[in-house]
Amino acid sequence: MRKALIQRGLITVAAVATILAFVWVFSFARNLAQDQEGCNPRHLRTVNWSTDFCNSIVDFEEILVGNPTKDGIPSLTDPDMEPVSQAASWLSDRSPVIAVEINGEARAYPQAILMWHEIANVEIAGIPVAVTFCPLCNSSITFDRRVDGEALDFGVSGFLRNSDLIMYDRQSETWWQQLTGEGLVGSYAGVLLDIVPSQVISFASFAERHPEGLVLSRDTGFSRQYGTNPYSNYDSRPGRPFLFRGEIDARLGSPVDHVLAATVDGIAKAYPFAILREQGVINDSIGERPVAAFFQSGVASALGDSVIDNAADLGSAGLYLSTLDGVTLSFIQQADGSFTDEQTGSTWNAYGEAIAGSLQGRELEWVDAFPHFWFAWAAFHPETEVYSI
Repeated sequence: MRKALIQRGLITVAAVATILAFVWVFSFARNLAQDQEGCNPRHLRTVNWSTDFCNSIVDFEEILVGNPTKDGIPSLTDPDMEPVSQAASWLSDRSPVIAVEINGEARAYPQAILMWHEIANVEIAGIPVAVTFCPLCNSSITFDRRVDGEALDFGVSGFLRNSDLIMYDRQSETWWQQLTGEGLVGSYAGVLLDIVPSQVISFASFAERHPEGLVLSRDTGFSRQYGTNPYSNYDSRPGRPFLFRGEIDARLGSPVDHVLAATVDGIAKAYPFAILREQGVINDSIGERPVAAFFQSGVASALGDSVIDNAADLGSAGLYLSTLDGVTLSFIQQADGSFTDEQTGSTWNAYGEAIAGSLQGRELEWVDAFPHFWFAWAAFHPETEVYSI
């Protein structure tokens, strides 16, 4: 009987070895096939990826390793939220938050938390969205997570392109560019995520506008130094940005100058924060579309001081189409920070909302404009126009 058991054991070992050998051969053959087709990015470790590397719209040489581990920076999924009153115990008036409002439901996502997670997969008013923040590019953009009717769950790949975060979805493991929302490699290569309106504003502004709103809680399940900036003084540091190998567009003074940037009707344009701060409001046009950019102060730079709330006042800005009922409005900023249109004398706030006068209750149409570091925006939009005085 002992002999039979030994023989059975040997058979079992042999069977396991055969299976492992088959798996190894299959994996080797698959990788070899991809190598032969020129699909596999040889300089990137892809052994733990099921991405379809043969379906790509980018040169893999443009992709660099920022964090060697997939999910080395953990994204958040359905994180806890807290009321404004509770968030006020740890956020200051100047704390920068990404504000999102959908169908009357308002949410704030402090950059103090997203600095350490970069993506929050959430649902607002029944809409699945991804609130994203790439610290290296200072890009805060919110996307609808639905593609072909399926809600995707996004994680941090650990890879960068033009120093910008490459996200991935856990359903297909497609790689996505955070700054553009475009699928780069995988089943959804070439697909663009829909953008959801959002804006970086101060916590005080959010609390005033949405006293019943909810704020992302620090109870994320992870131990991080929320409120600190691991990229201390990054937005004033001279030299080449981290893991950026492209050409630096010299039209602005520094690669990390802050800009508010948008693409309207295929035309890209960037508005330097230095000019926005000086003028308060910019009346302009992108192509044939009249626009107005409103600036408000009181928002700390997330990439300044090692303690975010101690950083210099960067401010916030939003871009809006300035034509209402066929009339193009032009605006001037008042001493109290509000804005008045020269056509009707109505008073407007920095969110494109008329708060007094004959147009009270009316709103300007929001433009998909977000803050970025200049080098990053210019890298993805080299043909961009730059507003100047």
